[in-house]
Amino acid sequence: MTKDFQIGFVKNEVYKVEQFGNSFKLIDTQGTKVGTLGVTTGTRKGAFNEGKALQAYINKNGKKVFRKVDMDVYNSLVIPMNTDQGGIQFEDSSDHKAIKDFIHKGSVNLKPQELVMTELKWKYLIRSAVRAKNIMMTGPAGCGKTMAAKALVKSLDRPDFYFNLGATQDPRATLIGNTHFDSKKGTFFSESAFVTAIKTPNAVILLDELSRAHPDAWNILMTVLDQGQRYLRLDEADGSPIVNVAEGVTFIATANIGNEYTSTRVMDRAILDRFVTIEMDVLTDEQEFGLLKYMYPEVNEDDLRAISEISHHTRTQSMSDSGKVTSMVSTRASVEMAGLIYDGFDLFESAEISIFPFFSNDGGVDSERTYIKQLVQKYVKDENGEPLFNEVDDQEKDLEDDIPMF
Repeated sequence: MTKDFQIGFVKNEVYKVEQFGNSFKLIDTQGTKVGTLGVTTGTRKGAFNEGKALQAYINKNGKKVFRKVDMDVYNSLVIPMNTDQGGIQFEDSSDHKAIKDFIHKGSVNLKPQELVMTELKWKYLIRSAVRAKNIMMTGPAGCGKTMAAKALVKSLDRPDFYFNLGATQDPRATLIGNTHFDSKKGTFFSESAFVTAIKTPNAVILLDELSRAHPDAWNILMTVLDQGQRYLRLDEADGSPIVNVAEGVTFIATANIGNEYTSTRVMDRAILDRFVTIEMDVLTDEQEFGLLKYMYPEVNEDDLRAISEISHHTRTQSMSDSGKVTSMVSTRASVEMAGLIYDGFDLFESAEISIFPFFSNDGGVDSERTYIKQLVQKYVKDENGEPLFNEVDDQEKDLEDDIPMF
């Protein structure tokens, strides 16, 4: 007599486990709560605590049982998808064509005009979010990393949470929670806003300035960011409760990587390996001018072009081995400078507030700040539109080969 069953895992019968009060229920790949399906409480609770999924298995007697499997098995059957309403839902993997169309066609029109980012990198960003991957946005300060992350949230209409890890003094309190005492309640544990965030399906969680975070924060985030684990342990003790990261959650971290950022730490390779890295581009003078013109159309174009050319020159010089300055004017600073002009300050006054403080005054007439002041002066005009500073002293003559003439 031949058996009419096949021993092994049932391909499409995979369930995640979620906690509802004191009970643990199975959720199918369509996101539907299906109850317990006869699975014992111990098995369901064990899978939940370990961050595992449950998959049906036919044993040698032909009986269907359930065995723990990695969450990747469950995740491979559900894919975050864009809907007509702009929100996110989970669709069967057979809709791969729709996903590709959204990434390469539908997403292009979602990129805001003020975000100066190549179309290719925008697609990378969208694809990573759609696939619930962790994203690391790198680049110099003020280049638009946080703006790109916020643009993604708005475009996909997802719930979002923001955590500035560079300003965190107590990583455990920020990421896990605190124990409090109340005269009426006694001692009780209060979960952090981060715990609430990771339990929110399809959330986009921005971890700003991750490169400035305390190493304790990195240690806590290790299991949270690991695609094979995706859980947060509330205590270091064995058997302590854990919180599973909800389906579709995407983590976006921003990092300033470079020797000029003295408050940053060399990031652990294990943390970096948990992210898809997207490097933000430093804007050209034309891109900067286009952005400033878009944001402040009322400001005189000559002033906006002056800002963009000054900014671009500092970037070129700072990246050169023989450059006259070691710092660059960020896009954030140039936007602020344009805003000051919009509010009635002139070009030099705006530069004095927005960009001069970023350059050292050490060395007197040979300092970086003197160099930048002379650069800005070349663009300052009188009421008739003529250059205000016509006299070029001997020191400026020495700089003529370094300062481009426009």
